[in-house]
Amino acid sequence: MDAFFRLSERGTNLRTEVVAGLTTFMTMAYIIFVNPSILSTEGTGLPISGVFFATCVAAAAASIAMGLFANYPLALASGLGLNAVVAFTLILGLGLSWQQAMAVIVLEGLLVTVLVLTNLREAVMNAIPMSLKFAIAVGIGLFIAFIGLKNGGIVVQDPATYLTLGDFTQGPVLLAAFGLAVTLVLVALGLRGGILGGILITGIVGMVFGIIPLPERVVDFRFDTSTVGGGLLAIPEVLQLTLVPVVFALFMTDFFDTMGTVIAVGQEGGLLDEEGRPPHLKRILLVDSLAAAGGGALGASSVTSYIESGSGVAEGGRTGLTSVVVGLLFLLALPFSPIIGVFGGSVPIPGPEQGQQIFVSPVTAPALVVVGFLMMTSVRYIPWDRFDEAIPAFLTILTLPLTFNISYGIGFGFISYVLIKLARGKPGEVHPLLYGVAILFALVFAAEPFIS
Repeated sequence: MDAFFRLSERGTNLRTEVVAGLTTFMTMAYIIFVNPSILSTEGTGLPISGVFFATCVAAAAASIAMGLFANYPLALASGLGLNAVVAFTLILGLGLSWQQAMAVIVLEGLLVTVLVLTNLREAVMNAIPMSLKFAIAVGIGLFIAFIGLKNGGIVVQDPATYLTLGDFTQGPVLLAAFGLAVTLVLVALGLRGGILGGILITGIVGMVFGIIPLPERVVDFRFDTSTVGGGLLAIPEVLQLTLVPVVFALFMTDFFDTMGTVIAVGQEGGLLDEEGRPPHLKRILLVDSLAAAGGGALGASSVTSYIESGSGVAEGGRTGLTSVVVGLLFLLALPFSPIIGVFGGSVPIPGPEQGQQIFVSPVTAPALVVVGFLMMTSVRYIPWDRFDEAIPAFLTILTLPLTFNISYGIGFGFISYVLIKLARGKPGEVHPLLYGVAILFALVFAAEPFIS
Protein backbone atom coordinates (compact mmCIF):
# COMPACT_ATOMS: atom_id res chain seq x y z
CA MET A 1 0.00 0.00 0.00
CA ASP A 2 2.86 2.35 0.80
CA ALA A 3 4.41 1.69 -2.61
CA PHE A 4 1.14 1.94 -4.54
CA PHE A 5 -0.04 5.22 -3.02
CA ARG A 6 3.51 6.59 -2.42
CA LEU A 7 2.71 7.31 1.21
CA SER A 8 6.31 7.72 2.38
CA GLU A 9 7.26 9.72 -0.70
CA ARG A 10 4.54 12.27 0.07
CA GLY A 11 5.27 12.38 3.80
CA THR A 12 2.15 10.64 5.07
CA ASN A 13 1.05 7.30 6.53
CA LEU A 14 -1.97 4.99 6.69
CA ARG A 15 -3.47 6.49 9.85
CA THR A 16 -3.18 10.05 8.53
CA GLU A 17 -4.82 9.13 5.24
CA VAL A 18 -7.74 7.38 6.97
CA VAL A 19 -8.33 10.36 9.27
CA ALA A 20 -8.12 12.70 6.27
CA GLY A 21 -10.67 10.61 4.38
CA LEU A 22 -13.05 10.61 7.33
CA THR A 23 -12.68 14.39 7.64
CA THR A 24 -13.42 14.96 3.97
CA PHE A 25 -16.45 12.68 4.12
CA MET A 26 -17.86 14.51 7.14
CA THR A 27 -17.59 17.88 5.39
CA MET A 28 -19.30 16.70 2.19
CA ALA A 29 -21.74 14.08 3.50
CA TYR A 30 -24.50 16.68 3.43
CA ILE A 31 -24.88 15.85 -0.27
CA ILE A 32 -26.37 12.48 0.80
CA PHE A 33 -29.33 14.44 2.22
CA VAL A 34 -29.39 17.42 -0.12
CA ASN A 35 -29.10 15.76 -3.54
CA PRO A 36 -32.19 13.55 -3.10
CA SER A 37 -34.05 16.55 -1.71
CA ILE A 38 -33.33 18.67 -4.81
CA LEU A 39 -33.70 16.02 -7.50
CA SER A 40 -36.89 14.64 -5.92
CA THR A 41 -38.57 18.05 -5.84
CA GLU A 42 -42.32 17.78 -6.46
CA GLY A 43 -42.93 17.25 -10.17
CA THR A 44 -39.59 15.77 -11.23
CA GLY A 45 -40.74 12.17 -10.95
CA LEU A 46 -37.50 11.03 -9.31
CA PRO A 47 -37.89 8.83 -6.20
CA ILE A 48 -35.96 10.05 -3.18
CA SER A 49 -34.79 6.52 -2.29
CA GLY A 50 -33.55 5.93 -5.83
CA VAL A 51 -31.65 9.22 -5.93
CA PHE A 52 -30.11 8.41 -2.54
CA PHE A 53 -28.81 5.07 -3.82
CA ALA A 54 -27.48 6.65 -7.00
CA THR A 55 -25.85 9.49 -5.07
CA CYS A 56 -23.93 7.15 -2.76
CA VAL A 57 -22.85 4.70 -5.47
CA ALA A 58 -21.80 7.42 -7.93
CA ALA A 59 -19.79 9.27 -5.26
CA ALA A 60 -18.18 6.04 -4.08
CA ALA A 61 -17.19 4.87 -7.56
CA ALA A 62 -15.80 8.25 -8.59
CA SER A 63 -13.86 8.85 -5.38
CA ILE A 64 -12.34 5.37 -5.38
CA ALA A 65 -11.42 5.74 -9.07
CA MET A 66 -9.75 9.08 -8.33
CA GLY A 67 -7.71 7.46 -5.58
CA LEU A 68 -6.65 4.36 -7.49
CA PHE A 69 -6.14 5.83 -10.97
CA ALA A 70 -4.90 9.37 -10.24
CA ASN A 71 -3.58 8.97 -6.66
CA TYR A 72 -4.88 12.40 -5.73
CA PRO A 73 -6.69 13.32 -2.46
CA LEU A 74 -9.77 14.58 -4.29
CA ALA A 75 -13.26 13.29 -3.47
CA LEU A 76 -16.22 13.53 -5.83
CA ALA A 77 -20.02 13.55 -5.51
CA SER A 78 -23.10 15.02 -7.18
CA GLY A 79 -22.52 18.72 -7.78
CA LEU A 80 -24.70 21.38 -6.22
CA GLY A 81 -25.81 23.75 -8.94
CA LEU A 82 -25.63 20.97 -11.48
CA ASN A 83 -28.41 19.06 -9.71
CA ALA A 84 -30.41 22.28 -9.60
CA VAL A 85 -30.09 22.55 -13.39
CA VAL A 86 -31.44 19.02 -13.75
CA ALA A 87 -34.42 19.55 -11.44
CA PHE A 88 -35.45 23.13 -12.13
CA THR A 89 -34.20 23.86 -15.65
CA LEU A 90 -34.30 20.58 -17.53
CA ILE A 91 -37.26 18.83 -15.89
CA LEU A 92 -39.52 21.51 -14.40
CA GLY A 93 -38.46 24.28 -16.83
CA LEU A 94 -38.05 22.59 -20.21
CA GLY A 95 -40.45 19.76 -19.47
CA LEU A 96 -37.99 16.92 -20.05
CA SER A 97 -38.53 13.62 -18.33
CA TRP A 98 -36.01 12.77 -15.63
CA GLN A 99 -34.55 10.13 -17.94
CA GLN A 100 -33.97 12.73 -20.68
CA ALA A 101 -32.47 15.17 -18.16
CA MET A 102 -29.99 12.53 -17.01
CA ALA A 103 -29.20 11.78 -20.66
CA VAL A 104 -28.21 15.43 -21.07
CA ILE A 105 -25.84 14.98 -18.11
CA VAL A 106 -24.31 11.92 -19.76
CA LEU A 107 -23.72 13.87 -22.98
CA GLU A 108 -22.14 16.75 -21.07
CA GLY A 109 -19.77 14.36 -19.30
CA LEU A 110 -18.81 12.69 -22.57
CA LEU A 111 -18.16 16.11 -24.13
CA VAL A 112 -15.77 17.02 -21.34
CA THR A 113 -14.11 13.60 -21.67
CA VAL A 114 -13.45 14.21 -25.36
CA LEU A 115 -11.89 17.58 -24.55
CA VAL A 116 -9.64 15.97 -21.96
CA LEU A 117 -8.50 13.20 -24.30
CA THR A 118 -7.80 15.68 -27.13
CA ASN A 119 -6.06 18.19 -24.82
CA LEU A 120 -8.61 20.87 -25.77
CA ARG A 121 -9.82 21.48 -22.23
CA GLU A 122 -7.27 24.21 -21.53
CA ALA A 123 -8.06 25.92 -24.84
CA VAL A 124 -11.74 26.10 -23.95
CA MET A 125 -10.90 27.28 -20.45
CA ASN A 126 -8.79 30.14 -21.80
CA ALA A 127 -11.70 31.37 -23.92
CA ILE A 128 -13.78 32.45 -20.93
CA PRO A 129 -12.65 35.61 -19.09
CA MET A 130 -11.91 35.22 -15.40
CA SER A 131 -14.54 37.78 -14.43
CA LEU A 132 -17.29 35.64 -15.98
CA LYS A 133 -15.91 32.45 -14.42
CA PHE A 134 -16.21 34.01 -10.98
CA ALA A 135 -19.60 35.52 -11.82
CA ILE A 136 -21.00 32.13 -12.81
CA ALA A 137 -19.89 30.66 -9.47
CA VAL A 138 -21.43 33.59 -7.58
CA GLY A 139 -24.68 33.40 -9.55
CA ILE A 140 -25.00 29.68 -8.91
CA GLY A 141 -24.38 30.35 -5.22
CA LEU A 142 -27.29 32.81 -5.14
CA PHE A 143 -29.41 30.35 -7.11
CA ILE A 144 -28.71 27.57 -4.61
CA ALA A 145 -29.42 29.90 -1.67
CA PHE A 146 -32.69 31.01 -3.29
CA ILE A 147 -33.73 27.38 -3.74
CA GLY A 148 -32.95 26.84 -0.07
CA LEU A 149 -35.17 29.74 1.00
CA LYS A 150 -37.94 28.47 -1.29
CA ASN A 151 -37.62 24.86 -0.14
CA GLY A 152 -37.78 25.99 3.47
CA GLY A 153 -40.93 28.03 2.93
CA ILE A 154 -39.04 31.12 4.11
CA VAL A 155 -39.92 32.86 0.85
CA VAL A 156 -43.07 32.02 -1.13
CA GLN A 157 -44.86 33.19 -4.24
CA ASP A 158 -46.97 36.32 -4.16
CA PRO A 159 -49.35 37.34 -6.99
CA ALA A 160 -48.57 41.05 -6.57
CA THR A 161 -44.86 41.17 -5.69
CA TYR A 162 -43.77 37.78 -7.12
CA LEU A 163 -42.14 36.84 -3.79
CA THR A 164 -42.90 37.49 -0.14
CA LEU A 165 -41.98 36.24 3.32
CA GLY A 166 -43.32 32.83 4.30
CA ASP A 167 -45.70 32.06 7.14
CA PHE A 168 -43.65 31.60 10.30
CA THR A 169 -46.67 30.32 12.21
CA GLN A 170 -46.20 27.06 10.32
CA GLY A 171 -44.04 24.47 12.10
CA PRO A 172 -41.97 23.43 9.06
CA VAL A 173 -41.09 27.04 8.25
CA LEU A 174 -40.04 27.66 11.85
CA LEU A 175 -37.97 24.48 11.73
CA ALA A 176 -36.23 25.68 8.56
CA ALA A 177 -35.46 29.04 10.20
CA PHE A 178 -34.12 27.24 13.28
CA GLY A 179 -31.99 24.98 11.10
CA LEU A 180 -30.59 27.95 9.21
CA ALA A 181 -29.59 29.66 12.47
CA VAL A 182 -27.95 26.50 13.84
CA THR A 183 -26.08 25.75 10.61
CA LEU A 184 -24.83 29.33 10.27
CA VAL A 185 -23.51 29.26 13.83
CA LEU A 186 -21.74 25.92 13.32
CA VAL A 187 -20.12 27.10 10.09
CA ALA A 188 -19.18 30.47 11.58
CA LEU A 189 -17.46 28.66 14.46
CA GLY A 190 -15.34 26.82 11.88
CA LEU A 191 -16.50 23.36 12.94
CA ARG A 192 -15.69 20.64 10.43
CA GLY A 193 -18.87 19.05 9.18
CA GLY A 194 -20.87 22.08 10.30
CA ILE A 195 -23.35 21.75 7.44
CA LEU A 196 -23.88 18.05 8.13
CA GLY A 197 -24.23 18.82 11.85
CA GLY A 198 -26.89 21.41 11.07
CA ILE A 199 -28.87 18.88 9.04
CA LEU A 200 -28.71 16.26 11.80
CA ILE A 201 -29.69 18.69 14.59
CA THR A 202 -32.55 20.13 12.53
CA GLY A 203 -33.85 16.68 11.68
CA ILE A 204 -33.76 15.48 15.28
CA VAL A 205 -35.54 18.62 16.53
CA GLY A 206 -38.15 18.20 13.78
CA MET A 207 -38.83 14.63 14.90
CA VAL A 208 -39.04 15.60 18.58
CA PHE A 209 -41.70 18.22 17.84
CA GLY A 210 -43.55 16.04 15.33
CA ILE A 211 -42.88 18.38 12.40
CA ILE A 212 -41.33 15.60 10.32
CA PRO A 213 -42.21 11.91 10.76
CA LEU A 214 -40.03 9.34 12.46
CA PRO A 215 -38.39 6.83 10.11
CA GLU A 216 -40.09 3.45 9.97
CA ARG A 217 -36.72 1.77 10.44
CA VAL A 218 -33.08 2.81 10.79
CA VAL A 219 -31.53 0.60 8.11
CA ASP A 220 -32.88 -1.09 5.02
CA PHE A 221 -30.87 -3.36 2.73
CA ARG A 222 -33.51 -3.28 -0.02
CA PHE A 223 -31.86 -0.74 -2.32
CA ASP A 224 -33.87 1.29 -4.83
CA THR A 225 -32.06 1.01 -8.19
CA SER A 226 -34.91 2.46 -10.25
CA THR A 227 -32.87 5.43 -11.53
CA VAL A 228 -29.95 3.35 -12.78
CA GLY A 229 -29.62 3.30 -16.56
CA GLY A 230 -32.49 5.67 -17.29
CA GLY A 231 -30.16 8.36 -18.60
CA LEU A 232 -28.39 5.99 -20.97
CA LEU A 233 -31.61 4.73 -22.55
CA ALA A 234 -32.86 8.27 -23.22
CA ILE A 235 -29.76 9.56 -25.04
CA PRO A 236 -31.33 9.28 -28.54
CA GLU A 237 -34.25 11.45 -27.33
CA VAL A 238 -32.05 14.43 -26.40
CA LEU A 239 -29.88 14.65 -29.51
CA GLN A 240 -31.49 17.93 -30.61
CA LEU A 241 -30.17 21.43 -31.33
CA THR A 242 -32.52 23.14 -28.86
CA LEU A 243 -30.65 21.49 -25.97
CA VAL A 244 -27.18 22.57 -27.11
CA PRO A 245 -27.14 25.74 -24.93
CA VAL A 246 -28.19 23.73 -21.88
CA VAL A 247 -25.49 21.13 -22.47
CA PHE A 248 -22.99 23.97 -22.88
CA ALA A 249 -24.15 25.62 -19.65
CA LEU A 250 -23.73 22.35 -17.76
CA PHE A 251 -20.37 21.86 -19.38
CA MET A 252 -19.28 25.36 -18.33
CA THR A 253 -20.33 24.89 -14.72
CA ASP A 254 -18.71 21.46 -14.39
CA PHE A 255 -15.63 22.39 -16.39
CA PHE A 256 -14.43 25.45 -14.51
CA ASP A 257 -15.51 24.36 -11.06
CA THR A 258 -13.33 21.27 -11.42
CA MET A 259 -10.25 23.17 -12.58
CA GLY A 260 -10.46 25.56 -9.64
CA THR A 261 -11.01 22.73 -7.17
CA VAL A 262 -8.07 20.66 -8.45
CA ILE A 263 -5.68 23.59 -8.15
CA ALA A 264 -7.00 24.70 -4.74
CA VAL A 265 -6.66 21.22 -3.23
CA GLY A 266 -3.19 20.79 -4.71
CA GLN A 267 -2.10 24.15 -3.34
CA GLU A 268 -3.36 23.25 0.14
CA GLY A 269 -1.40 19.99 0.10
CA GLY A 270 1.76 21.29 -1.54
CA LEU A 271 1.23 18.92 -4.47
CA LEU A 272 1.69 21.41 -7.32
CA ASP A 273 4.85 21.71 -9.40
CA GLU A 274 6.72 24.92 -10.23
CA GLU A 275 4.14 25.82 -12.89
CA GLY A 276 1.20 25.26 -10.56
CA ARG A 277 0.17 21.90 -12.01
CA PRO A 278 -0.78 18.85 -9.92
CA PRO A 279 0.71 15.41 -10.66
CA HIS A 280 -1.15 13.30 -13.23
CA LEU A 281 -3.42 16.20 -14.20
CA LYS A 282 -4.80 14.42 -17.26
CA ARG A 283 -5.76 11.40 -15.16
CA ILE A 284 -7.48 13.64 -12.62
CA LEU A 285 -9.49 15.42 -15.31
CA LEU A 286 -10.33 12.14 -17.05
CA VAL A 287 -11.76 10.61 -13.87
CA ASP A 288 -13.73 13.79 -13.18
CA SER A 289 -15.24 13.93 -16.67
CA LEU A 290 -16.16 10.23 -16.72
CA ALA A 291 -17.68 10.67 -13.25
CA ALA A 292 -20.00 13.33 -14.67
CA ALA A 293 -21.26 10.92 -17.33
CA GLY A 294 -21.47 8.12 -14.77
CA GLY A 295 -23.57 10.26 -12.46
CA GLY A 296 -26.07 10.84 -15.24
CA ALA A 297 -26.14 7.15 -16.09
CA LEU A 298 -26.90 6.24 -12.47
CA GLY A 299 -29.47 9.01 -11.97
CA ALA A 300 -27.46 11.08 -9.48
CA SER A 301 -26.91 14.15 -11.69
CA SER A 302 -23.40 15.21 -12.68
CA VAL A 303 -20.67 14.02 -10.30
CA THR A 304 -17.83 16.49 -9.84
CA SER A 305 -14.78 17.20 -7.67
CA TYR A 306 -15.52 18.69 -4.24
CA ILE A 307 -13.71 21.69 -2.80
CA GLU A 308 -14.47 20.13 0.61
CA SER A 309 -11.59 17.78 -0.18
CA GLY A 310 -9.39 20.57 1.14
CA SER A 311 -10.54 19.73 4.67
CA GLY A 312 -8.99 16.28 4.42
CA VAL A 313 -5.82 17.68 2.90
CA ALA A 314 -5.62 20.11 5.81
CA GLU A 315 -5.63 17.04 8.10
CA GLY A 316 -2.62 15.64 6.27
CA GLY A 317 -4.14 13.72 3.35
CA ARG A 318 -1.69 13.66 0.46
CA THR A 319 -2.54 10.61 -1.65
CA GLY A 320 -5.40 8.84 -3.34
CA LEU A 321 -5.90 6.67 -0.28
CA THR A 322 -7.80 9.61 1.23
CA SER A 323 -10.24 9.47 -1.69
CA VAL A 324 -10.61 5.69 -1.41
CA VAL A 325 -11.59 6.06 2.25
CA VAL A 326 -14.22 8.65 1.29
CA GLY A 327 -15.63 6.30 -1.34
CA LEU A 328 -15.89 3.41 1.11
CA LEU A 329 -17.72 5.63 3.62
CA PHE A 330 -20.28 6.55 0.94
CA LEU A 331 -20.91 2.82 0.44
CA LEU A 332 -21.33 2.33 4.20
CA ALA A 333 -24.08 4.96 4.13
CA LEU A 334 -26.22 2.92 1.71
CA PRO A 335 -28.33 0.99 4.26
CA PHE A 336 -29.52 4.19 5.95
CA SER A 337 -32.01 5.18 3.24
CA PRO A 338 -35.02 5.30 5.66
CA ILE A 339 -33.34 8.09 7.66
CA ILE A 340 -32.31 9.93 4.48
CA GLY A 341 -35.85 9.71 3.17
CA VAL A 342 -37.23 11.42 6.28
CA PHE A 343 -34.49 14.05 6.53
CA GLY A 344 -34.61 14.96 2.86
CA GLY A 345 -38.33 14.51 2.34
CA SER A 346 -41.00 17.18 1.89
CA VAL A 347 -43.98 18.06 4.10
CA PRO A 348 -47.07 20.07 3.05
CA ILE A 349 -47.98 23.50 4.41
CA PRO A 350 -50.74 25.95 3.38
CA GLY A 351 -49.71 28.13 0.44
CA PRO A 352 -50.02 31.92 0.15
CA GLU A 353 -53.29 31.64 -1.81
CA GLN A 354 -56.56 30.38 -0.40
CA GLY A 355 -56.79 26.59 -0.59
CA GLN A 356 -53.27 26.25 -2.00
CA GLN A 357 -50.80 23.73 -0.63
CA ILE A 358 -47.03 23.81 -1.09
CA PHE A 359 -44.34 21.32 -0.14
CA VAL A 360 -41.23 22.29 1.81
CA SER A 361 -38.08 20.44 2.91
CA PRO A 362 -37.27 22.12 6.22
CA VAL A 363 -34.34 19.89 7.22
CA THR A 364 -32.16 20.22 4.12
CA ALA A 365 -33.20 23.71 2.99
CA PRO A 366 -30.89 25.54 5.47
CA ALA A 367 -27.88 23.64 4.13
CA LEU A 368 -28.56 25.01 0.64
CA VAL A 369 -28.57 28.58 1.91
CA VAL A 370 -25.23 28.10 3.65
CA VAL A 371 -23.69 26.33 0.65
CA GLY A 372 -24.90 29.22 -1.50
CA PHE A 373 -23.03 31.61 0.77
CA LEU A 374 -19.84 29.58 0.47
CA MET A 375 -20.14 29.46 -3.32
CA MET A 376 -20.60 33.20 -3.76
CA THR A 377 -17.56 34.27 -1.72
CA SER A 378 -15.56 34.43 -4.97
CA VAL A 379 -17.42 37.68 -5.77
CA ARG A 380 -14.40 39.46 -4.28
CA TYR A 381 -12.26 38.39 -7.23
CA ILE A 382 -14.36 40.25 -9.82
CA PRO A 383 -12.69 43.56 -10.90
CA TRP A 384 -15.59 45.88 -10.04
CA ASP A 385 -13.60 48.98 -11.01
CA ARG A 386 -13.41 47.80 -14.64
CA PHE A 387 -16.88 48.31 -16.07
CA ASP A 388 -16.30 46.27 -19.23
CA GLU A 389 -15.59 43.26 -16.99
CA ALA A 390 -17.89 44.09 -14.08
CA ILE A 391 -21.13 44.81 -15.96
CA PRO A 392 -21.29 41.40 -17.72
CA ALA A 393 -20.41 39.76 -14.39
CA PHE A 394 -23.19 41.70 -12.66
CA LEU A 395 -25.74 40.71 -15.32
CA THR A 396 -24.74 37.07 -14.95
CA ILE A 397 -25.11 37.20 -11.17
CA LEU A 398 -28.44 39.07 -11.43
CA THR A 399 -30.19 37.06 -14.12
CA LEU A 400 -29.03 33.57 -13.17
CA PRO A 401 -31.15 33.25 -9.98
CA LEU A 402 -33.95 35.56 -11.11
CA THR A 403 -34.62 33.61 -14.31
CA PHE A 404 -34.28 30.38 -12.30
CA ASN A 405 -32.04 29.17 -15.11
CA ILE A 406 -28.24 28.83 -15.03
CA SER A 407 -27.82 28.75 -18.80
CA TYR A 408 -29.82 31.98 -19.21
CA GLY A 409 -27.57 33.73 -16.70
CA ILE A 410 -24.47 32.57 -18.53
CA GLY A 411 -26.01 33.69 -21.82
CA PHE A 412 -26.67 37.22 -20.55
CA GLY A 413 -23.10 37.41 -19.34
CA PHE A 414 -21.54 36.22 -22.59
CA ILE A 415 -23.66 38.41 -24.84
CA SER A 416 -23.13 41.55 -22.76
CA TYR A 417 -19.38 40.87 -22.51
CA VAL A 418 -19.01 40.70 -26.29
CA LEU A 419 -21.19 43.77 -26.90
CA ILE A 420 -19.40 45.93 -24.33
CA LYS A 421 -15.95 44.95 -25.58
CA LEU A 422 -16.98 45.78 -29.14
CA ALA A 423 -18.49 49.12 -28.03
CA ARG A 424 -15.24 50.04 -26.32
CA GLY A 425 -13.19 49.14 -29.38
CA LYS A 426 -11.55 46.11 -27.79
CA PRO A 427 -12.56 43.21 -30.04
CA GLY A 428 -9.16 41.61 -29.62
CA GLU A 429 -9.85 40.99 -25.92
CA VAL A 430 -12.64 38.58 -26.83
CA HIS A 431 -11.65 35.01 -27.62
CA PRO A 432 -13.03 33.86 -31.04
CA LEU A 433 -14.87 31.00 -29.35
CA LEU A 434 -16.74 33.49 -27.15
CA TYR A 435 -18.15 35.26 -30.24
CA GLY A 436 -19.63 31.99 -31.43
CA VAL A 437 -21.12 31.14 -28.05
CA ALA A 438 -22.61 34.63 -27.65
CA ILE A 439 -24.27 34.34 -31.07
CA LEU A 440 -25.60 30.91 -30.13
CA PHE A 441 -27.14 32.25 -26.93
CA ALA A 442 -28.64 35.22 -28.79
CA LEU A 443 -30.31 32.84 -31.25
CA VAL A 444 -31.65 30.75 -28.38
CA PHE A 445 -33.14 33.81 -26.66
CA ALA A 446 -34.72 34.94 -29.94
CA ALA A 447 -36.20 31.49 -30.57
CA GLU A 448 -37.36 30.93 -26.98
CA PRO A 449 -40.96 32.16 -27.53
CA PHE A 450 -41.35 29.75 -30.45
CA ILE A 451 -39.67 26.84 -28.64
CA SER A 452 -41.80 27.20 -25.51
